[in-house]
Amino acid sequence: MAAEDLPSEFDVVILGTGLAESVVAAAFSRVGQRVLHLDRRSYYAANWASFTFNALLTWIQQHHEGPQPEEVQDWSSLLEEGEELIYLSNSDSASISNLQVFCFTSEEDEEEETPNTTEEERGAADEDAVKETSESADLKEEESHQKPEETAARDGEQLTNKDTFDLLQASQNEGEEPNAHQPTPIAAPSQSEPTRKKISYAQLVKEGRRFNIDLVSKLMYSRGSLVDLLIKSNVSRYAEFKNVTRILTYRQGKVEQVPCSRADVFASRQLSVVEKRKLMRFLTSCAEETEEQRAYNGRPYLEFLTDQQLGENLQHFLLHSIAMVTEDTPTEEGLASTRHFLRCLGRYGNTPFLFPVYGLGEIPQCFCRMCAVFGGVYCLRHSVSGLLLERDSNRCKAVIDSRGQRINCSHFIVEEGFVGADRKRVATPPRFLSRAVLITDGSLLPSESEQQVSMVMVPPAAGGPVVRMVELCPSTMTCIPGTCEDLVHLTCQSVGSAYEDLSPVVTRMFRTPESHDQEKRPSVLWCLYFNMADGSGLEAEGHDLPANVYVCSGPDGALGHDHAVRQAEDIFQKILPEEDFCPPAPNPEDIIYDTENTSTGEDERQDREEDRQEDVREEDRQEDVREEDRQEDVRQEDRQE
Repeated sequence: MAAEDLPSEFDVVILGTGLAESVVAAAFSRVGQRVLHLDRRSYYAANWASFTFNALLTWIQQHHEGPQPEEVQDWSSLLEEGEELIYLSNSDSASISNLQVFCFTSEEDEEEETPNTTEEERGAADEDAVKETSESADLKEEESHQKPEETAARDGEQLTNKDTFDLLQASQNEGEEPNAHQPTPIAAPSQSEPTRKKISYAQLVKEGRRFNIDLVSKLMYSRGSLVDLLIKSNVSRYAEFKNVTRILTYRQGKVEQVPCSRADVFASRQLSVVEKRKLMRFLTSCAEETEEQRAYNGRPYLEFLTDQQLGENLQHFLLHSIAMVTEDTPTEEGLASTRHFLRCLGRYGNTPFLFPVYGLGEIPQCFCRMCAVFGGVYCLRHSVSGLLLERDSNRCKAVIDSRGQRINCSHFIVEEGFVGADRKRVATPPRFLSRAVLITDGSLLPSESEQQVSMVMVPPAAGGPVVRMVELCPSTMTCIPGTCEDLVHLTCQSVGSAYEDLSPVVTRMFRTPESHDQEKRPSVLWCLYFNMADGSGLEAEGHDLPANVYVCSGPDGALGHDHAVRQAEDIFQKILPEEDFCPPAPNPEDIIYDTENTSTGEDERQDREEDRQEDVREEDRQEDVREEDRQEDVRQEDRQE
């Protein structure tokens, strides 16, 4: 919606389209509140977003360049008597830092000899490739107008700001497509052993729209708060989901599959018969809290597992891949995590986790869609410059948008990054997450099916952090379909920069130029490292803001989405404590579109029911006539005999 078309009265104004903001927007709109939802970015979901490869390159470029300086407007002329103006920050640059990009694949496609191919066939293939590339260019998202210098990306080197975007810029120029003459690599049916062709950087750019790369890496517990909310609100109809098919662990230099369900335990070849019995006995005993378990409260979970006579093999599985905690985690916390894991098993598959098709950025957009269906107004590339306060009540009376329009509202909800440092009452040290995104040429644990979605927990090594790894296959629609490529996300709590925290794990588990051995491991084609602010450290009362202004934090470091859902519900209950949070939306077939009066709709339903009953009676009469004719035919045959 254009800025001049914005109404001037709303119940709730929300700045930022992250998950918590989108959920609370849908909740307010669903119960009849007038909602205005803004974001200064050109895309939805903020730091929860999913990008195509080309859009990700643009996002990297924008962060390298830093926020564009904006002239601070003086809106004091809009003040009325007894009002005060608070300015908001115009950027959220502090939430992302330490971006480093590396490319380990060749810039140009390797030439292939194609015997038994005529000139006509090659020409047709070239035309198809050019046509496909043109379609890809037409479907690209709006990119930045900044033009970097054209410098080739060198194999194995860190890509600088201008190196990273060379081929992206080339693909945006009119009439130019990088390597348009090269057909898209697809997995050809193999006669014996398929020959895997390493995809080039040019092809990554050309096929960039087929990627959906998440800024944050999380999974959905099948009985977690987000799945329950999606089902309750009927927002689940707007998205599709896939099961996470495998839980893996990294131990003694090898990747192994963790048996989760009863069937997996008994089918596992990694466990002896005795270990299988011990594991099943322990998992059964975890279902309910006992006096024996309470006696270990405050003591390490590893100590409890050791006293249960479980060997090192089972202890490793239970600690790192089922409870997903560290050796120092208290027993009560480790048991709670184990129970939650077990409760989520079997609802939608053999693992407790789901993943949304097309990436996690779909979830905030689903809630935004629900908000819009019930009357919410959306405007991207639009922000709030300041808040107008009543001095007497210390409440936000209105907001001033980035174009100087005064918009009255009863409540204002804002993403934490837009709150200025001078308004943060408590100077707590910020926490960060280390993130890495890899495009690889295969899976860590190859199997008969290439459509595996895997979650891997990498235990800490030499005092480093625990690393969580999610490996996505093309069937999730997050990487190029029809290839052997995977998209891998790594996440951990920051100790240093993302590169310092995660590059040793990448080097150890994948093949890179830094790898010292020649094991058969998947190769890294392209990777991105960056640090992201950890939203779990937000204190609700830690900001010097009016009573009717509420702050939402960004993504946290947990595997699930409980933190964001809990934030949204808390804000909703503070504002509308008597209303139901995200009640179910009606199904389209149940909606009556007669706005004149309800009696007319009731009369129509009665008329339809009478018509239906009359049709049934007519069918019965016709059936009786057919039965009489049949009996008459039988009597006629009897007389003839």
